[in-house]
Amino acid sequence: MNRQRVFCYAAAFLFLIVMAALLSFAAEKGDPKAGKAKYDALCASCHGMKGKGDGPAGAALPVKAQDQTDGKRMNALADEYLFDIIGKGGAGKGKSPLMPAWAGKLSDQDIWNVVAYIRSLAVPPYKAAGK
Repeated sequence: MNRQRVFCYAAAFLFLIVMAALLSFAAEKGDPKAGKAKYDALCASCHGMKGKGDGPAGAALPVKAQDQTDGKRMNALADEYLFDIIGKGGAGKGKSPLMPAWAGKLSDQDIWNVVAYIRSLAVPPYKAAGK
C-alpha cells in the first residue's frame, strides 16, 4: 500500500472515532437528577410522579397523557423529538394542544435535563444508539 492510501485510511478511522465520541456526548446532554426536579414541578400533574400518564390533572384530559414508562413506545422516540415536544408543546409537534410549550419557562439545558429524566423512566431501559 502506498503512503497516501494509508494516510487516507488512518484519517477516515480517526474521523469515525471522533464522530462516535461526539454522538455519544450528544446522547448524554442532560442531568436526570436536575430533570426530575423540573419534571416534578411541571410535568407530573399530567404525566404522574412516576411518568405513567396518571397524574391528577391528566385524569381530566380528553387525551390521556403519554405513559413515559412504556419503553416500547418511548425508546423509539429520538431525543430531539422529546426536546421539541417539551419546548414547543403538543401543538408544535402535531400532538394535543393541551400539552404546554415549556421553552419560555425552561432553558435548553433544563429541557435536556427533563429529557434525560424521562429516559430514566422507560422499561425496558433506554439505550442510545451504539451503546
